[in-house]
Amino acid sequence: MARPSGSADLPLHGGRVPPWLARRMAALGRVVVEALQLHYGRDEVLRRLAHPFWFQSLGCVMGMDWHSSGITTSVVGALKRGLEPVADELGLHVCGGRGKHSRRTPEELHAVAERRALDGDGLARTSKLVAKVDNAAVQDGFQLYLHAFIVADDGRWVVVQQGMQPATRYARRYHWLSDGVSDFVEEPHSAIEGEQRGEIINLTDRRSRDARARCLSLVGEGPTRVLGAVREATGAPQPERAPLLPHLQMPAHDVRGEDVIARRLHGALAAAHEAAPGGFDDLLLTPGVGPRTVEALAMVSEVIHGAPSRFSDPARFSLAHGGKDGHPFPVPLEVYDRTLEVYRRAIEQAALGREEKLEALRRLARESRRLEHGARGSAVEAHIEAERRRSPELGGMSVLGPAGSGAAAQAPRRAPRKRKGQLDLPGL
Repeated sequence: MARPSGSADLPLHGGRVPPWLARRMAALGRVVVEALQLHYGRDEVLRRLAHPFWFQSLGCVMGMDWHSSGITTSVVGALKRGLEPVADELGLHVCGGRGKHSRRTPEELHAVAERRALDGDGLARTSKLVAKVDNAAVQDGFQLYLHAFIVADDGRWVVVQQGMQPATRYARRYHWLSDGVSDFVEEPHSAIEGEQRGEIINLTDRRSRDARARCLSLVGEGPTRVLGAVREATGAPQPERAPLLPHLQMPAHDVRGEDVIARRLHGALAAAHEAAPGGFDDLLLTPGVGPRTVEALAMVSEVIHGAPSRFSDPARFSLAHGGKDGHPFPVPLEVYDRTLEVYRRAIEQAALGREEKLEALRRLARESRRLEHGARGSAVEAHIEAERRRSPELGGMSVLGPAGSGAAAQAPRRAPRKRKGQLDLPGL
């Protein structure tokens, strides 16, 4: 049976993803999923999407605001757009989304089911039931506004949905994975993300089994009995609390040194600058691929090949392609495009049976892990500042415009916090 695996605070952020980033996010989402499926199979894609820390890391490496609730909407949208042309080939279909798109989920599921010989009525019922559980059975003050249902050709599925609490300006994301769900109303979640704020009525907790039975009994006895039970419950002791989950704090600020496990960052930088792994020479011959692109490739490869424990600091992955709001630095479009080009070529060749380039990218992730315990480089804040300085030459772009021009040049910067030691790496 599925169990919660973690939680996170997600500050509510407004704004929209600009078209120049939306197109790239869709493309990167596609190559990440294709590479994952080639290496580990379709079931692993579903398991990753059900992992809240990995999902946040994917949004960060895509260039979204690293800590905000907008990652959920933008990643779901990017995957829906990016995977749609290859959905039948991969056997993965993204349905639903935010607002009006969420209400179309049953219709979209029926369309997929008709094409892939699945139980459309069953999938649509599951979609509605999952939403009802998180909106009614788990009463935590967050009203759902996003519901995405990713279904595979064999009927396995993942649901990612998110609710907001406008008064506190925080969002909570819920992850479901079909594997292991034997009961929709008793501890079905793979994870619930969000800060614990006050008392939460969770009727899906196993200790609420009697409460669920009493709810059914009360409904059968009519409204008079229900109102009487409400009056009797006034002043009743609080039920036993569920154990706290591991908690990922998403603060409302830009990336700082304490948000990143520096040794992991230094390992990726060292792998890019010291010695490329075997078979990487062909990749380096791609026009425009230099040390900075290899740094980004190392982080994208980590998202694809990293173990679950390595996603505890998702802010680190925002150092691959920056962020649309200019934090930690503007999105380097030249680097982003070279990253996409290298991965597209590697996947295309792997589909033809030539897996050398794709395997070289996996070795790059392995090399990063090997080097991280001995690598030395700049402090995280110094690394971010260096990226800001060279942003114009890398095609840096944010919602304010091109780096170094107009309003973009006036983007607010946080004063660096305490240094964690000066480290040296070439090419910064």
